[in-house]
This record gives sequence, C-alpha cells and structure tokens, in this order.
Amino acid sequence: MDSDFGIPRELSPLQQLRSQYKSDLPPCLQGTTVRVELGDGTTVAEAADSHTMARAFPHTLGQPLAHFLRETAQVTDAHIITELPSVRVGIVFCGRQAPGGHNVIWGLFEALKVHNSNSTLLGFLGGSEGLFAQKTLEITDDILQTYKNQGGYDLLGRTKDQIKTTEQVNAALKACTDLKLDGLVIIGGVTSNTDAAHLAEFFVEAKCSTKVVGAPVTTNGDLKNQFVETNVGFDTICKVNSQLISNACTDALSAEKYYYFIRLMGRKHSHVALECTLQSHPNMVILGEEVAASKLTIFDIAKQICDAVQARAVEDKNHGVILIPEGIIESIPEVYALLKEIHGLLRQGVAADKISTQLSPWSSALFEFLPPFIKKQLLLRPESDDSAQLSQIETEKLLAYLVETEMNKRLKEGIYKGKKFNAICHFFGYQARGSLPSKFDCDYAYVLGHICYHVLAAGLNGYMATVTNLKSPVNKWKCGAAPITAMMTVKHWSQNASSTLTSIGRPAIHPAMVDLKGKAYDLLRQNAQKFLMEDLYRNPGPLQYDGPGADAKAVSLCVEDQDYMGRIKKLQEYLDQVRKIVKPGCSQDVLKAALSVMASVTDVLTTISSTGGQ
Repeated sequence: MDSDFGIPRELSPLQQLRSQYKSDLPPCLQGTTVRVELGDGTTVAEAADSHTMARAFPHTLGQPLAHFLRETAQVTDAHIITELPSVRVGIVFCGRQAPGGHNVIWGLFEALKVHNSNSTLLGFLGGSEGLFAQKTLEITDDILQTYKNQGGYDLLGRTKDQIKTTEQVNAALKACTDLKLDGLVIIGGVTSNTDAAHLAEFFVEAKCSTKVVGAPVTTNGDLKNQFVETNVGFDTICKVNSQLISNACTDALSAEKYYYFIRLMGRKHSHVALECTLQSHPNMVILGEEVAASKLTIFDIAKQICDAVQARAVEDKNHGVILIPEGIIESIPEVYALLKEIHGLLRQGVAADKISTQLSPWSSALFEFLPPFIKKQLLLRPESDDSAQLSQIETEKLLAYLVETEMNKRLKEGIYKGKKFNAICHFFGYQARGSLPSKFDCDYAYVLGHICYHVLAAGLNGYMATVTNLKSPVNKWKCGAAPITAMMTVKHWSQNASSTLTSIGRPAIHPAMVDLKGKAYDLLRQNAQKFLMEDLYRNPGPLQYDGPGADAKAVSLCVEDQDYMGRIKKLQEYLDQVRKIVKPGCSQDVLKAALSVMASVTDVLTTISSTGGQ
C-alpha cells in the first residue's frame, strides 16, 4: 500500500550502526559551488548507426562530456556556478532493486540542501507507475534516517518499470509539468537509462524544461562501457553470493560426496558468475558468452561437466562446486531456437498446453526430450521487456539431471569408477539482492546522488552520472557525466528469443557481454585448470564494514584498466599543449614536425576507426 512507503524501519543494531555511516565525497563535489568543464561533443558508439541516431535524437545527440572539478583546479574554460536557485527534483526507482539504491536518493537530497536549503526532492511511489499517477513523497532527512546505507527499494517501491510507449512518455511529461519539476532522476539499468535518453529528447521536443538524468544501478553488472566502470549493487551481490558459494565449497570438501550446481542471478550475461568465481574459486563455471562463442549445445555442456567429474574422481575427489549463470539458457543455440518458437506462439495467443503440437520438428524433438519441470518453465510468458523469465528456469537442475544420467551410464559401462554421482542444486539471487549494501556500494551510490545534482545544476539533459578510477580510494575518484546517447547502439537483428519488432531498430543501451578478451576473463582462464583440480576454495566471509576486508572491491573492477574519461581529459590536455606550441609565428621545424606527426596519427586513427576498433 502507498501508506507503507517511507515509514520508519525497525533496525537491528548492525543496521543502526550502518545508518550512522556517511560516505566521504571526492574533492570535486565538495563545497557550495558547482565547477564543471565541458569537453568536445561526443560521437555515436557505432558509425553505422549515425543516421538512425540523428533521427531519433535531433536535440540531444553529440553533447559534450562533463567533468566536475575540485576548487583548486586551474582550468581556463571551466564553468563556475555560484548562484544556485532552489529547484524541484523528482526521483524514481526503475527496474529491479539493487543494494545501495537508497543512497542515490540520500546523496541527491544532501546535495540539493547543501546548495540551496529551499530545494525540494520528490520521490515517486511505486516506480514508473507512481510517476505516471503523480504519487509522490517529499523526501526529508527524518524520512531518510532509517534508509541510509540500507538495502532494498522499499523507501519508494518499484513496479514492472518502463517509460516507453506514447501513453507512458506523455504521462511522464504531464507529471513533470504539473509538479513543476526542474529535474527527473531515473535510477536503473540498461532499459531504464535507455528510457531516460528517449524521455530527455521527448521533453526537449515538447519544450518541457525538466532535465532528465540517469544513475547506473543494477545488480547484473551489464551496464558497462567506456564511460561506466561498474554499477551500484554489483559489488554487494557478488560478495554475498561469493560467501554462500564458499560455504558450499567448504561443505562439499567436508562431505566429499556432493556436487553443488549453483545458478546465479544476472540476466542474459555472466558478469556475476565470473566475478563470484574470481572471488570464491569454485571448481568450474560455465559462462554464457563462452557457450555462445563456441556454439555449445546443452549436451556439449553436460559432457564438459561429466568429463570434469570423471577427471576429479581419478584423483579421488568425488565432490565439487559448479556455477551456472541464469542467462546461459538463452546462449544455447537449440534452446534459444526453441524459446523463440514458444514465445512467438504465446504472442499469437496459442495456449501453453497446445504449444508442443505446433513446434517445428527440431524444436519439438528437443522439447519432448526435456524433463517435465523444464518444459513447464520454458512455457512461461516472457518478462515485460520481452526476455525469458530466467529466474524461473531451473537450468542448474536440468544440467544436474543430464550429468547424473550420463555418469550413471558411464558407471554401468565401467568407464567411470568414482562414487555414485550426487547433485545438490541451488539458485542464489533474491537472497543477495536484498542484502545490506557493501561499503563500496554505499559510497558509490551516495556520490552518484551528488553528481546527479551537479548535472542538473549545470543545466545538462539526457546525461548519466559517472565515476571513474573507482578501484582507487574515494578521494581519487573522478566524477563526471556522459550523454546517454553516446552509449547507445541500434540493433538491426536480435538474439533475444522474444524481441518484438519495436525493440529492433530503436536506439538503446545494450547489455554488455563478458569480454572474452578482457583481463578478468584472462585471469579466469589462467586459473581454470587449478580451480578444477586442486580445490583452491577461498572464503571472503560475510560483508565487511571495518577491518581488512571493508575496502575490498570487485576483482573484475580492479584488474581492468578502464579510466576512459580520464584518458579523454588527458588527450584534451595534449591537444591544448599542441595548440599553444604550434601557433602562427612558430619555427618551420616545429610546424613540419607537427604536420608529420599529426598526419601519421590521423592515418592510424582512421584505420582503427574504420575497422571498428574500440
């Protein structure tokens, strides 16, 4: 009920202690002025999308990057904003809850009040549905007291969120106009921030003065690109899952007779599974991106696991832990084809109990082979974003069933000489995403909230708040904002089993896959054989808020070298130096050297750009 939102929580002693913690701010966000440097205009992520993007975003495409500066920074063309009027800002949770989301609200509220105590923050109750219905709660410090550094989204709540249809964007426009909002902050992942970009463009076209800002908050870790290093919630969910996985590893090692098949939440891609593997060192992980790249069938995957079980049995190890990302089911070619047919028939109105009779011969054969529980789950209606209900499809049980069947066959044939194969299956997802946020997620979300205010104060629209150099301490974080359009691409075809025509050809932020050429994946491959055979289980323990583990960050964040925004700024500094040196009146030698070097650089960059280099 709406009356339940914003009510004081009853906090445990640990929650009370956490509610008193306040994150530090990077120097660029301190003080009562807003200092921003605007760089060059951004380009589209894919050159082939230029015309489509220009048609979709005639007003907001090509906006510059924004860098926020510390007071002592000496930047000649910086904008120093000292007169900050009172403003009215709305904030809405979109998408699935992620630990730390409440701190975005807290950070935004504090920034509003620090810069002008007469400013107002309105929270929309019940996600985007609350936005459309104009159901609001004015955020106050008293209301925030029992939500600071706490998990969940229960301060404001959420629904099945999208702001996409004509009716929905018009309702959002009416709400922002009626409530006289100067800004609207949308908290969410790839879908929510895609909607934020389209909404920002729509508001400009409609001559609405409300500026739209996005914050990257999702447990999936798939809102990653050159501007966004990681997402609020990812650190927490991986740490909580890693402890649970490590506990299972310890149990398996103690009993020496069970194989744990653990499915992890994370939607289509395998970021959570990869990070949890690097933290807890289970024996095996099957990444969806590997499956897709190698075009592995469900039987290929089962054989891989069976061969691993058999190899371990030779070493008298009849136990193990295997991680499976929930999205793997959509990466298996024949299952993807089956899902595509099922969802197509569901959209045509075919009843679930009649679908098996209308499948193609190949899909029908696979469907009939599958155990009854998987058949029932594959027949579930897709999610509101047209993806399969991945959290409801028990892939871990399917693989355990196939592996057990094969191992019993090998045992009977005398090929396998270990103990009888025993599997225990788990799904870790909801337990972790409702956790208290880690110290990192508390800090990151709070800082993003402050950045959202700075973006609005600078008059920017259609931007996402960003922080780079996140693997360093907070006082070295680099804060800025990037136009959301610079993160968007256009799909002209779809791998999603149930994508509708309206989602194909529409500019969007698309979920980032695990980079199979990246440093995090390379670290996994270097250790995969040792993890498989040597039981190098590692238990990071529960979430730490003090002591040696409190400041630990995701392994995948720390091994990558991602400071794109910092490098762009460094490039601008070099270009500025060139302009200062190579001026009319400089020597012939200086001019010739500059022309020679710049010609070479231009040739190299043109070649790389034309081949799609990142």
